[in-house]
Amino acid sequence: MVGRRGMGIVGVAATAKVVSNRTQAKADAEREAQAAAAPAAAPAASAAAPAAGDDMVAQLQKLADLKAAGVLSEEEFAAAKAKVLAGS
Repeated sequence: MVGRRGMGIVGVAATAKVVSNRTQAKADAEREAQAAAAPAAAPAASAAAPAAGDDMVAQLQKLADLKAAGVLSEEEFAAAKAKVLAGS
């Protein structure tokens, strides 16, 4: 039988896992936002333009999902969104 002390350790481990997951998701979002803000090579064909728009929509959706999950604050979301939109 696991005593209170054993359950407390499990609770701490679970909390640490959640914090670790949030930290990793936040780092991933920042990396993606920085990559989106980096200057990209000009598309060689006009067919690449719709793909870039789809990519921007996907990035914005991912940022919105991270905000909804509580990984990004309103300020972090707004800053990352501005970077994505500036890349257009």
